[in-house]
Amino acid sequence: MAAGRSRRYTTVLFDLFDTLVRFDRRRLPTLHINGRDVRSSVAALYPIAASALPGVTLEAFYEGFYWSYDEAERRRADDHREISARDRFAIFYRRLGVEPASVPDGLTERLLVAHMGCLAEAADAMPGREALLEWLAGRYRLGLVSNFDYTPTVERILGEARLLDRFEVVVVSDAVGWRKPRRAIFEAAFGPLGVGPEECLFIGDRAEIDVAGAKGVGMDAAWLNPDRAPLPEGAPAPDFDLAGLRELRPILEGTEKTS
Repeated sequence: MAAGRSRRYTTVLFDLFDTLVRFDRRRLPTLHINGRDVRSSVAALYPIAASALPGVTLEAFYEGFYWSYDEAERRRADDHREISARDRFAIFYRRLGVEPASVPDGLTERLLVAHMGCLAEAADAMPGREALLEWLAGRYRLGLVSNFDYTPTVERILGEARLLDRFEVVVVSDAVGWRKPRRAIFEAAFGPLGVGPEECLFIGDRAEIDVAGAKGVGMDAAWLNPDRAPLPEGAPAPDFDLAGLRELRPILEGTEKTS
């Protein structure tokens, strides 16, 4: 923020994963593979796929599924272009030696629904979330900007937590085509809200993605940093460094920050 400038927020924008919700792997189904029990959605996916992909063993399915996740993450890191969940399944099929065009009709949709259902059921509230959102309601306009490859899962998580109606806008990277820190995904929230970045505070858990992206479009940023990690090299300093969501209310109660 420029020296001597004060800023009054009208709008608070949130990241979703590891900011408002976190995944509890203990809620994923149990899979017995290679002599051990692991928590994985593959336990729900392989029975669906086994008859449609003859010759694909459980071990190959498991390895290919997690390889495709790592490969999608690698590609996203190159230029922050989103790879949708359906595109990731195409990467997965090719890893198995199966051309996506030859996959039986409806299989991808069934796998997608099962996988995303497992993820949605594993979502748990971050500490302090309910009290903070209850206090924010009516005081600030609220929006959500999330890096995720399948919008319906984000909407389901929010809906089941009775949070969907709290947000005037929900922007997910698979719908935009770009991930944070790209400015396009943040700008996709400004338009529907009719606000400028100078009115907004963004809260997220990744300094190099959430803080960097928010600062890059002119927003103030709060870094949710419960482990008190050092700022990653090259990441801009956040305006606020939070140990937990409960620390945000005292900051906002002042309503005005002067540098």
